[in-house]
Amino acid sequence: MSNFNPSRLFNACCFALITTAFAFAIRAGILSELSTKFNLSDTQLGYINQMAILGFPIATIVGGWLYNEFGAKRMIWLALISHLLGILLTISANGFGLLLLSNFFIGFGNGTVEAACNPMIAAMYRDNKTTMLNRFHVWFPGGIFLGALISQFMSNAGMGWQAQIAVMLIPTAIYAYLFWGQTFPQAEAAGQAKLGENIKGMLNPLYFFMLFCMILTANTELSTQQWVERLLGSAGGAQPMLILAMTTGLMAVGRYFAGPVVHRFNPTGVLWGSAIIAFIGIYLMSQATGAMTYVAAIMFAIGVCYFWPTMLGFTGEYIPKSGALGMSIMGGMGMFATGIAQPIVGSWLDKARAAAQGQGLTGDAAELAAGQHTLTNLLTFPAILIVAFGLLWFYMRGRKQA
Repeated sequence: MSNFNPSRLFNACCFALITTAFAFAIRAGILSELSTKFNLSDTQLGYINQMAILGFPIATIVGGWLYNEFGAKRMIWLALISHLLGILLTISANGFGLLLLSNFFIGFGNGTVEAACNPMIAAMYRDNKTTMLNRFHVWFPGGIFLGALISQFMSNAGMGWQAQIAVMLIPTAIYAYLFWGQTFPQAEAAGQAKLGENIKGMLNPLYFFMLFCMILTANTELSTQQWVERLLGSAGGAQPMLILAMTTGLMAVGRYFAGPVVHRFNPTGVLWGSAIIAFIGIYLMSQATGAMTYVAAIMFAIGVCYFWPTMLGFTGEYIPKSGALGMSIMGGMGMFATGIAQPIVGSWLDKARAAAQGQGLTGDAAELAAGQHTLTNLLTFPAILIVAFGLLWFYMRGRKQA
C-alpha cells in the first residue's frame, strides 16, 4: 500500500470530478442553442438531460460491484473511455438521436468516476476519510461554478455549443495524465456476509423514508439548476449562467465549512431548515426579475447547499448497517429520480409556453411566464420536504442513534 502516490491520485480524482461538473454546467448553458440548432422542444431537451443523468446511477450501481472485481485502475480507464466517447460523439452530433446516445456515455463516465474515486480515496486516507471525501466532493459545485463561467464567457464571445463541449476535454486530459503510469491502492473485496448485512440494514422503514426524501431533495437541487438557462433566460436582465456560477460557488464554500453547521443543528435540523429555505428561494425566483433574481438565487443556494451530503451523512450515521452499499443506493436514487424528472420538467415548460401564447403573450414575455410557472411547479418538491423533514425531526428527537 506504500508504493502509490496518494497526493497525485487525489488530484487526479478531483480533475475527473471537475469533468463531471463541467458536463452538468455546460449542458445547462447550451440547451437553448441546441433547441434552435436541431429544432428541439423542451420535452426533447428533457430526454437529453435524462440520458446524461441516468447514465450516472447505472454506472454507480454497476461500479460498486466492478470496483471489487476489477480494481480502481480499470474503473478509471472505463470512465476515461466513456468521457472521451461521449464528448466526441456530442461534438459530432447531427440530431436528437446521437445527442441522446452521447449524453448517456458522458453520464456513464460521470458515474464511473464516483464509483472509482470514492472507495479509492477512502482506501488512501484511512484515518482521514470524511475530511478528504468532503474535499473531493467540493469540486462538483466548484466545477459547476467554473464551467458556468466558461460557458457564459464563450457564449458572449460568440463561441458555439460544440466549442463549449470541447472544453470538457481539458480536465479529461489532465486526469488521464495524472493517472497515467500510477500504482493504485488495492480494492478490498466485500464478503457476502458484509453484503448481506448491508442489505438487511437497508430493509428498514427509516431507510425507505429517506429514499423517498432523496427523490425530492435531488430534484429540488438538480432539476432547478439543470434548467436554469431555460427557466431564467428571460427574467429581465438576469444572466442564468452567472446565477448558476454564483449558486454553485456558494454551495462549494458552504460544503467546505459544513462541519460547524451540522454540529450546531444536527442532520435532521439541517435538512428541515434547508427545505424551508429552498422553498423560499424557488418561490422568490418564480416571482423575481432583474437584479432580484440574484437575491432569490442566493436564498436557493443556501437552501440546497447541504441537502446531498447531509442525506448521505444521515444514512451513514443513523442507518449504519446499510454500509457503503446503502449510501451508494441513496445517491443513485437521487440521480435516477432526477433523470426521470427531466422530460417532465421540459413538458411543463412546453405546456406553460403554449398557455402563455394562448393568452396573447409572445417572445420573452411568453418565455418568462413559462419559466415562472415551471418554477411554481418545482415548489412541490421542497413543500413536501418541509412536512417530511419536520416529521423526521420530531421522530429523531425520541430515538437513539442506531
